[in-house]
Amino acid sequence: MSEHQTPRTDIPRQGWVDFILPSAAQPYARLMRLDRPIGIWLLLLPCWWSLSLASVGMPDPYVAGLFLLGAIVMRGAGCTYNDIVDRDIDAKVERTSTRPLPSGQISILAATVFLAGQLIIGLLVLLQFNALTIGLGISSLGLVAIYPFMKRITYWPQAWLGLTFNWGALMGWTGVYGTLNDTALLLYVGGFFWTLGYDAIYAHQDKEGDLLAGVKSVALALGTHTKPFVAFVYTISIALIAAANLIPFPFSYPTAILLGFAAIHLAWQVITLDINDHSNCLRRFKSNRDFGLLVLTAVLLIRF
Repeated sequence: MSEHQTPRTDIPRQGWVDFILPSAAQPYARLMRLDRPIGIWLLLLPCWWSLSLASVGMPDPYVAGLFLLGAIVMRGAGCTYNDIVDRDIDAKVERTSTRPLPSGQISILAATVFLAGQLIIGLLVLLQFNALTIGLGISSLGLVAIYPFMKRITYWPQAWLGLTFNWGALMGWTGVYGTLNDTALLLYVGGFFWTLGYDAIYAHQDKEGDLLAGVKSVALALGTHTKPFVAFVYTISIALIAAANLIPFPFSYPTAILLGFAAIHLAWQVITLDINDHSNCLRRFKSNRDFGLLVLTAVLLIRF
């Protein structure tokens, strides 16, 4: 799938969804954002960071697979719910007006039934874990439910997204030990600041549409101060993630080197960011998958 989007829509064309899925299934795949997997990565990677730090030796592939399936389904459920709530706003914004709900490809009833099905699958995945992890997973639904409404009341909905998207940093640890500790909390807070940074970048794609629709975002709040803000929160993020690695393990040169590369990657995002170029913002936002994979590799090598 090409990384380039047409300027009038955020839906990729001529990707795997168009070639593999039957036409009736394509709007549902797009409703889940299966054609844009970056959200799955950003939800999954904090889970895998935490799971890897908690594990003795390499992480259990079965547990890692459960987190992968859960991230796919729950990210899809979150997008479906968000689009149900935001359908009228999305219809007013050029980039989102062609999404399945505002364009009429899927009815509200069909989307609601589809959402229920995804939540059932997510629950079945969650029930494979211990009691504390199940409780954490269920409690995250409150964050998910409130998120679409935050842009109506605050210029900082990205902060709420940070609380939501990094919940897996807690669940990865509890999935192994059944308890929480400082490592998981540091990863969670580090992930929170990471999300503040990358979603501030992402929000600049929508600032004109947000103004027209009458909703708020950190891009509108920060304006030309976005780059120093992103630099600040990224610095906090990498420092907290590095600190989380030092609690359960002694200093590791391979891990330190890879975390250094991860920090350089964040610096590249900030230095080359052009908040007035939508494609520039999108590429830097998507590149956070690479940052997350660098951190994951650093965590996996910490025992060496």
